[in-house]
Amino acid sequence: MRYAFIQEHSERWAIRSLCSLLDVHPSGFYAWQKQPRSARAIEDERLSGLIKQFWLESGAVYGYRKIHTDLREYGERCGPNRVHRLMRHAGIRAQVGYRKPRHRAGELHKVTPNILQRQFNPQAPNESWVTDITYIRTHEGWLYLAVVLDLFSRRVIGWSMQSRITKELALDALLMAVWRRKPEGKVVVHSDQGSQYTSHDWDSFLRAHDLEGSMSRRGNCHDNAVAESFFQLLKRERIKRKIYSSRDAARADIFDYIEMFYNNRRRHGSNEKLSPVEYEKRHQERLGSV
Repeated sequence: MRYAFIQEHSERWAIRSLCSLLDVHPSGFYAWQKQPRSARAIEDERLSGLIKQFWLESGAVYGYRKIHTDLREYGERCGPNRVHRLMRHAGIRAQVGYRKPRHRAGELHKVTPNILQRQFNPQAPNESWVTDITYIRTHEGWLYLAVVLDLFSRRVIGWSMQSRITKELALDALLMAVWRRKPEGKVVVHSDQGSQYTSHDWDSFLRAHDLEGSMSRRGNCHDNAVAESFFQLLKRERIKRKIYSSRDAARADIFDYIEMFYNNRRRHGSNEKLSPVEYEKRHQERLGSV
């Protein structure tokens, strides 16, 4: 009893001190405390819970625009400004990007010209693919990742990871792309001028599978901007400030990002805010209805 009395007295003293500091009468504070919460506040709390759920499901990377699209698909009727306000109030934010890499203008490759010419929006799948290589830091050393993306949907259709940057790294990724897509017509395959893409084996593989090579100007990353953009997303949304304990740990996490999140769930502005897989599915459905 004595302890309860002391605790109650302490709480009253704290409230009176706060009211004195804010120049508010204690009776007004108690009246405000008993006032029921507004319907708007209750709805904001419910909506904030959904926002956090969709944000966590995105891998904690989505901003308010993509979260708003998720909410609308879920059946919620709210505006993007309200989503932005609630995310800011809850301290939820999108991952911020890296600074763009520096570049310098280059010369056209003398063997394989730049056939793509930055035409990054083909009208159908299997018209233009892009490929590139990046590196991931682990405690065992570097892990190199090669990917092939279809420009139509930005879908990663081929990938390969090795501890060394070799021509086999690039060829394995392209082999996966050919095996998965089985293109019926000629496909333009665009890359930079790295030694993996100027090798005799690379050229032989292209000719054997009816693929047409295309290369960026030397030192100009904007000629292969879509592949560069994917690597920025990967490092920003999954790898940022992370050093994996082993190459196997990095492989597992990157596989999860590509196949479980990026291809199947991540929304793209260039895909009508659909994931690459869903965007290709809708395209096939439109063709079937014609």
